[in-house]
Amino acid sequence: MEFKDYYKVLGLERTASDEQIKKAFRRLARKHHPDLSKAPDAAARMQELNEAHEVLRDPEKRAAYDQVGAGAQDGQAFRAPPGWNRGFEFSGGPDNAGDGMDHSAFFEALFGAARQGAGRAGRADHSGSSRGPGALRARDHHAKITVLLEDSFSGATRTLSLQSPAVNDSGHISLHQRQLQVAIPKGIRAGQQIRLVGQGSPGLDGEPAGDLYLEVDFEPHARWQVDGADLYLRLPVAPWEAALGAEVPVSTPGGWLEVKIPAGSQSGRTLRLRGRGIPAQQAASEAGDFHVVLSVVLPAADSEKAQAAYRQMAKDLAFDPRATQGDSA
Repeated sequence: MEFKDYYKVLGLERTASDEQIKKAFRRLARKHHPDLSKAPDAAARMQELNEAHEVLRDPEKRAAYDQVGAGAQDGQAFRAPPGWNRGFEFSGGPDNAGDGMDHSAFFEALFGAARQGAGRAGRADHSGSSRGPGALRARDHHAKITVLLEDSFSGATRTLSLQSPAVNDSGHISLHQRQLQVAIPKGIRAGQQIRLVGQGSPGLDGEPAGDLYLEVDFEPHARWQVDGADLYLRLPVAPWEAALGAEVPVSTPGGWLEVKIPAGSQSGRTLRLRGRGIPAQQAASEAGDFHVVLSVVLPAADSEKAQAAYRQMAKDLAFDPRATQGDSA
């Protein structure tokens, strides 16, 4: 995927004010609109202008674009780093995601996921309040947050910082930070949302404020990998533990457990501990499982004694690890 320089599309510097963006778009739109231009690429050029204008006129999109694209050059290979937009607060929520326009792959890679996240199911309301379905209120906001995996096992209250961009009096973007005390519910999964009633856009003329939807992701963990409600751990075992069977200690988010390794185990064998994954969210739901993936680790032959042990093993066992592959050529 190639990076798109939206400032270059509109012929602007990155320091352009909101008014300069509007003027540049109107001028170029009159020149390249398919109804006014006979150029064969007028439609494609107009779509490019519309996309650049959509991003740069929107303080939220522009601030996020400026951050992820800092130092990138137009047309060069580009891949947004994972989690680049975490902590950015965007307008819009699950009821108003998307705008129906056609966009480039570059735009969708940056902002398409945000729109999909705003419309994703699986929300948890922890505000202590609710509204009727027909109530008029201000716009909702949404943001992505990262929490510890352990928070899903016990529940926690965390102080989170969100950045909300706005246009200042000079027509330029300024970032405002706010901190929120957020209750992380026990059993929450990655991709689910926490709804905070009244934390979106402020209401006008007596209408209720909008809501804030926080899409949860987990920080990468040094030991455990997450797949939905299930957890995976790669467990190193000695050859004799795999061959003879053993009970070995295993670290889980719920504490240490003794796990029985069946005799004759091989690398890649997976042992499932039912209900030891991410806890159930409700009485009617099920907890995830904890999967232990065995990895047989050989002792190093770094001493004469170790080398002698390997030679004796080769002599006594007469083991051919390639016996099932058939005759060699």
